[in-house]
Amino acid sequence: MTGLINKITCLCTVSLLIVSSVQAQQKKYAGEKNSIPDGTGRYKLWYNQPAKNWNEALPLGNGFIGGMVFGDVKNERIQLNESTIWGGGPNNTIDSNAKPYIDRVRRLLAEKKYAEAQELANSKLGPKGNSGMPYQLAGNLYLSFPETGTVSNYYRDLDMANATATVKYTMNGINYKREFFTSFGANTFMVRLTANKRGMINCRLKLQSPLKSSVVVNDEKTLVLSGEGSEHEGQKGQIEFNVLTMVKNSGGTTVADTSGITIANADTAVIYLSIATNFVNYHDVSANSMLRAKNILNKAYQHSFHELLTDNIKYYRSYFDRVKLDLGIDSAAKQPTDVRIRNFANNNDTQLAELYFQYGRYLLICSSQPRSQPANLQGIWNGEVKGPWDSKYTININTEMNYWPSEVTQLPELSTPLFNMISDLSVTGKPTAKIMYGARGWALHHNTDIWRITGVVDGAFWGLWPTSNAWLCQHLWEHYLYSGDKKFLTQYYPIIKGAAEYYIDALQKEREHGWLVVSPSISPEHEYIDGKNQVSVTAGATMDNQLVYGLFTDAIRAAAELNIDKAFADSLAIYRSQLPPMQIGKYGQLQEWLEDVDRTDDHHRHVSHLYGLFPGNQISPFRQPQLFAAVKNSLTYRGDVSTGWSMAWKINLWARLLDGNHAYKLIKDQIKPISANSGGTYPNLFDAHPPFQIDGNFGCTSGIAEMLLQSHDGAIYLLPALPDECKDGSVSGLMARGGFKVDIKWANHKIVKLVIHSSIGGNCRLRVNQQINSLLLTAGNGINKNPFYQTMDLKMPIIKNNSKNLQPALPKTWLYDVATRPGKTYTIVNKSLH
Repeated sequence: MTGLINKITCLCTVSLLIVSSVQAQQKKYAGEKNSIPDGTGRYKLWYNQPAKNWNEALPLGNGFIGGMVFGDVKNERIQLNESTIWGGGPNNTIDSNAKPYIDRVRRLLAEKKYAEAQELANSKLGPKGNSGMPYQLAGNLYLSFPETGTVSNYYRDLDMANATATVKYTMNGINYKREFFTSFGANTFMVRLTANKRGMINCRLKLQSPLKSSVVVNDEKTLVLSGEGSEHEGQKGQIEFNVLTMVKNSGGTTVADTSGITIANADTAVIYLSIATNFVNYHDVSANSMLRAKNILNKAYQHSFHELLTDNIKYYRSYFDRVKLDLGIDSAAKQPTDVRIRNFANNNDTQLAELYFQYGRYLLICSSQPRSQPANLQGIWNGEVKGPWDSKYTININTEMNYWPSEVTQLPELSTPLFNMISDLSVTGKPTAKIMYGARGWALHHNTDIWRITGVVDGAFWGLWPTSNAWLCQHLWEHYLYSGDKKFLTQYYPIIKGAAEYYIDALQKEREHGWLVVSPSISPEHEYIDGKNQVSVTAGATMDNQLVYGLFTDAIRAAAELNIDKAFADSLAIYRSQLPPMQIGKYGQLQEWLEDVDRTDDHHRHVSHLYGLFPGNQISPFRQPQLFAAVKNSLTYRGDVSTGWSMAWKINLWARLLDGNHAYKLIKDQIKPISANSGGTYPNLFDAHPPFQIDGNFGCTSGIAEMLLQSHDGAIYLLPALPDECKDGSVSGLMARGGFKVDIKWANHKIVKLVIHSSIGGNCRLRVNQQINSLLLTAGNGINKNPFYQTMDLKMPIIKNNSKNLQPALPKTWLYDVATRPGKTYTIVNKSLH
């Protein structure tokens, strides 16, 4: 992330009082087995003590409401979020005075006066008005319990198989239980309090918010917190929100007043909580938040906890159960999750990697639903009025990384909020392109928020990067490659075309070679040395070249798929031919900038110039082996240990480099407690930049999928980067481009069974590291004629120093074809291994 990153420390450290007897108690709740059986138990995060701070609390969500459950015995806290509670109000951040200064920076860069270009950009092209609005918390629901006594058998968990959380403990011989979930269907946060003896539920509920708010009682039974989003950087807070709470008890009494709701001597108590705002869209905040919240709560209150839970599990599992992964299990899995994280680097707890993989899918389901906002920098969970980097959408890597797992792990509907945001940005980005750059189409920079701002954020040194439109459009094209949905492509083609039109107008001719380059720009959040000066602003950064090449290619192919815009596509091909080729520098590295200014001691967290390997598809071990080797050199120079999300990106890169052992080593680096000089994982499995950024969770899930299946390079490569520690296992439900769903079972690193489900039909070309004996397979020869597997025809790289080894040692592979029909399933058993 931007700015003074290394000076940021964890912001989310709200401490809770923990009963000393609970701290001392290490037993699990009676009746819970101290083992992980097959089935839903595989997917539990569990602990034998309450959360000490926010990074130990357990997340629940439904795309709209997020809740963090702490599990304190005496004073339970559920920290609440709603995805549209943001600071400020509708605005954009376009700099109407930028164009002449952009032209001057371009001239200085062309004259190689880099330090002067940086000084001018810093003084004249920074944020105008504000740097975006913060995502904010709604508040907290507190549950205070009057009972005192010795606590034993404490246990809390998050059950990812059912999207529920549970707290259990024994006090004075009574077994107490709290159950929590966030209803997808009813859009409410639900709590049920029970005990194994009647009349033992005594509790006081209170709502609180650090934002400007008030609490009243409505109709003598509903506790209502009304609040407002805050003013921020000159933008008046325009979000209004309401949190409503009611209780349905069996036995006993409930009394509500402005200080809260008191439950006395109940057998059971069910808490219903709704949150709603006045947000309609990025330019409209005219809804009635109170009426919305009332309607939600009243509708949910008509149903029992059991009814809502049953419907919720059914809905949730329709997503979660699509992919199953088994990497094996051993005794390490019997330990509490926080203990497993501490020990992961030194044991063979492969099931923790499996758990982390599924945790990423869980978090995406819970933070991004078809009608919700996209997952932001913290998904949907933020415990601060102004969270880290405002919890905005950082679109020079982090927002895109959030959605890397969506297609391959069979959650494509969950990208809908991202697609909707891209559509919004294509509107708000049009005046940015015209006013700031004198170009058609649409443009934006490295950050946006719920108001869909498109100007420079955080200063020109980090924010003068107008290439995020190209990266966002890659997600649109990738969705088409996985789905074959021409209706979708027809809908979003104008957005892809608009981004391409921007570059037709904005690209500048570089003087030395006549290449067309993006100028001014940066290689995201990084800098090079010009004399004694640190400079970020540049022309023709490698990542920009790759992004624009990919965008033009996708636009050309989209036009062909839809049989439209041939003249436009032909013109794009001409522009594409004038983009710079990738260059291999003096250290045998893939150059990050147009000039060879990389350093071998550079350990920067961003590896932007490696986009062409992942998530792009422009560097192939089989078609561009020299570029492939240069990427490996660059990645080796950068090192492994970094911030959490950066390590997640590197897992994907090492998987694409076909090095499963190195990728798995990075998984171990990521899933460990944070240290003074690196990110890692918090006890609740949240990724640590630090502080918490959810993109590392999503990125690692994607990386594990890439280790097991790749489909970007003309074929479906099965087990391309399987590590030694995962020699036996299985995965089902991973998706490949071309609409193929793939199940794989392997033993001793060899595939023993393969199942291919074809939704679109067409040739299914497989690449494997072994020979497979099956009558369904024929040898694959020539170019794969399946249109979803076209590869890019790139310029040959410029190699400035050939002293490094640029001929990688590649595994021997075999190509096989399966002719498939839509809706058919093909099962291949490797007879030679049975």
